[in-house]
Amino acid sequence: MSYSRQHASIGGGRKRDGNMPALKEISFEYARQIASVKGLQPGKVRGTSTLRFTKGDSDKLQVITWDEFVRTANNRNLAVYESGGWMKLMRKH
Repeated sequence: MSYSRQHASIGGGRKRDGNMPALKEISFEYARQIASVKGLQPGKVRGTSTLRFTKGDSDKLQVITWDEFVRTANNRNLAVYESGGWMKLMRKH
């Protein structure tokens, strides 16, 4: 199932009880789909291996390829976690 069919609305993913849904690990390909919908690109903090999602180059962030993003994340034992349309990079559980 594609991202757009699975998530009709992006962001604002609060449950009725006011709590955010639990973070769940997602594939890099699925993260790429979410990023595309949100206008995000893979990036890293200049001069480091710290990964971020970014809207473009800045003084502090450099856009990188998805291959480099995935390779760096795997080397650092990081995964992408998603909750209610929001993504976060964290150490694999």
